[in-house]
Amino acid sequence: MIERRWYVVRCAALFNKLQPQTDVCAMETDSPTIPKRTLADILFILFLRLVAVSCFWFGLQYWAMLVGYSLVGAGRFDLLSLPWKVASTSLAVLFPVASLGLWLTVSWGPVIWVLAAGGQILMYGLLPDIFGPNKLIILLHLIVAVVYWIFRLLLWLEKRRHRRQVSVDLP
Repeated sequence: MIERRWYVVRCAALFNKLQPQTDVCAMETDSPTIPKRTLADILFILFLRLVAVSCFWFGLQYWAMLVGYSLVGAGRFDLLSLPWKVASTSLAVLFPVASLGLWLTVSWGPVIWVLAAGGQILMYGLLPDIFGPNKLIILLHLIVAVVYWIFRLLLWLEKRRHRRQVSVDLP
C-alpha cells in the first residue's frame, strides 16, 4: 500500500513538471469574488489616507518638538512643564499610530484618531491658559469628524440599498 502511494505521488509530480505553468494561470473563476468598489468607497479611502498623512505630520511635529529639533530647542522634553510633557508625549505616540490605522483603513484607526484629536481639543479648547488657544486645530478636527460621519452614513445607506436589491443566484 505504501509503495503504491509513493508511485501515485511520484507520477503526479512528474505530470506537473510536464505541464506548462501558463495553463494553470490562464484559468479564470466563473464569478468574481471581489466586489467592485463604489465611488463612495474610493472617496472614503482617499479621505482616510489624507487624514492619515496629516496625522503623521502632527506626530512628526510633536516628535521634533520633544527632541529639540523645532522651536529652537525650547520644546525639548526636559524643559517642558508637566501638562505639556503629558500631552506632547501622548500625542507624539497617538498621532503616528492613528496615521497607520487610517492609512491601512482598519477599524482601530479612527478610534485612535478620536483619542488624539480629542486630546488636542481638550488641550486647546478647555485649557487654553496652559496650552494656549488654537481654534484652527479644533475647527479642523471637527470638520474631519463631520466629514467622516457623512461618509459613514453614505456607506451605510449604500449597503442598505444594495441588500434590498433582488439577486438571482441561479446559473
